[in-house]
Amino acid sequence: MSNFREAQRQAHPSKTNTLLLGVVCVLILILIMQIWLLTAVLNVSLEGVETLKWPAFIASTLLFLSGVALLRYLPNPIRQARKAREAEAGRKSL
Repeated sequence: MSNFREAQRQAHPSKTNTLLLGVVCVLILILIMQIWLLTAVLNVSLEGVETLKWPAFIASTLLFLSGVALLRYLPNPIRQARKAREAEAGRKSL
């Protein structure tokens, strides 16, 4: 059975680019939601309401952790994949 990284390394570059585009778009959406959450909570805090501070902090932390988890799916650069394939081919020939 192969793992995700091995399958990703063997994928065609256009599939890798599609995956990269999808992950980057989702990361941008997460960043936009965090900025919106920050501005909303700052506006409410300036009005004197302190009850939204901790729920916003927890939501922002969850958004951050989901963004970090998505970084796992970013593809390795194609050059590194080629080097790995060449090194693997060299090991098999020995």
